[in-house]
Amino acid sequence: MKVAEIRKLKTGDLATESTKLRTEIAEIRRRIHMGETTNVRQLRTKRKDLARMLTVLSEQLTKEAR
Repeated sequence: MKVAEIRKLKTGDLATESTKLRTEIAEIRRRIHMGETTNVRQLRTKRKDLARMLTVLSEQLTKEAR
């Protein structure tokens, strides 16, 4: 996801999406460990998406706290 798409989401939506991404990342790690997939690039992109979401989420929470 791009940052512009992420910024359009509300705080609650960001929290649920980040939870979904964390479970997807865990599943990808399990598949890599078991040898079911070798696409490590997919893991990298999901981790970067999660980092973007958490960054925007923290920005939104600090704005709400003011």
